[in-house]
Amino acid sequence: MEIRQLRYFVGVVEAGSFTKAAGFLNVAQSALSLHVRQLEEGFGTQLLIRDRTGVSVTASGAKLLDRARAILQEIRLTEVELTNTAACPAGEVTIGIPSGAARVLSGPLLESVRNELPKVSLKMVEGMTGPLEEWMAAGRFDLAVLYRTANSVGRMTVLAREELCLVVPSGEPPFEDTISLADLHAFPLAVPMRNNNVRRSVADVVAQHGCALEVKFEVDSLSTIINMVIEGKAHSILAPSAVQKEASQGLVRTVKIVDPVITRSVVLAVNQKDERSAAVSAVRKLIPKVARALIESRGWAASVPEAT
Repeated sequence: MEIRQLRYFVGVVEAGSFTKAAGFLNVAQSALSLHVRQLEEGFGTQLLIRDRTGVSVTASGAKLLDRARAILQEIRLTEVELTNTAACPAGEVTIGIPSGAARVLSGPLLESVRNELPKVSLKMVEGMTGPLEEWMAAGRFDLAVLYRTANSVGRMTVLAREELCLVVPSGEPPFEDTISLADLHAFPLAVPMRNNNVRRSVADVVAQHGCALEVKFEVDSLSTIINMVIEGKAHSILAPSAVQKEASQGLVRTVKIVDPVITRSVVLAVNQKDERSAAVSAVRKLIPKVARALIESRGWAASVPEAT
């Protein structure tokens, strides 16, 4: 068995056919077929089911696919370790960022990576927290910015602490600067889906204090929620950073929730498989610096975490 045979096998499976894989891998289709057939002969079992629509894996093929991906990943990491140094990190780093944090963090982070780590290519994926958590757990990201309650941070690096607020349409009540948790039931809410970390954080606090919320809309899109508030269709519960731009333009107002204050931590998680990469390590060290600079310059409506 050769490494290139594993690459070809994975390429064929991911492409879904020998024809597509030949184009992606820039290898003749006949050569791909030969190498896969040699793998099947070497293992003494069928790995792929071939039909008019393409290919699919057998039970044995599925096992080899998992092992082959792991082997190829280890080879890539080894190449990175031998060619990439802490003094001059290079390579691709993939990071997932929630839509709210991305509104304040993405631009400055991309600029800092470009200026300080010119040989690092940062691939950024923005989304709601539920899918990001799943993708990080599946190993799709090297790094991920996530949300946690104060007591569930674990070993992750805390970038910021945010206090959630009621986001109010301009010109509509409540007109005070604060609102108690018990009074939130009076306002129709548009909030993220139940698998969203913000939603879970609020629901936990509400349940603990025996309160209720008037959830009218469940929407897994931050931009849609914000537009609904601007248009006066609903209120929402978000972090101030999610609507900093709109609040500064007078399109919405933020009212601090009190009795109790609902606080969450913005944390940085790292894929343990990628910790050895100098590029990942460099970006991992840079992100807290960018976050602190934003908070201290009031570019991020949050507080700097206490030193531990």
